[in-house]
Amino acid sequence: MNKITSLADLKKIKDQVQSKIKLRENSDVADTLVQIRVGMATCGIASGAKETMNFLIEETEHLAIDAVVTQTGCMGYCYAEPTIEVTLPGKEPMVFGHVDKVKAREIIDRYIIKGELVDGIIPASYKTIDEK
Repeated sequence: MNKITSLADLKKIKDQVQSKIKLRENSDVADTLVQIRVGMATCGIASGAKETMNFLIEETEHLAIDAVVTQTGCMGYCYAEPTIEVTLPGKEPMVFGHVDKVKAREIIDRYIIKGELVDGIIPASYKTIDEK
């Protein structure tokens, strides 16, 4: 652990801990919240997924959107990184590709808040075990 040399260092640590606590507290009611999963495999990180995830965390908190933003491994869409999966309460998950800060802003404003579809959805090309 790094030495704390300023008030800003202490505030940064506090924010990180509070973020982790919020994630744990919301885990039992995740189905009632907006869930955002950011693909953070090597290809996603190299394409800017870390910045996208930080932006999504900051913006959902700033706009007081009840959301859980987490990271996940490879979603198999390396050609479209950074990718995110957004699940609105009671709806099927949607995967979006090429999500930078501008695209993330559009997804928050139009899809999460207004419920409108936005460009960049990656179609589901799989079937679940229940589907025959």
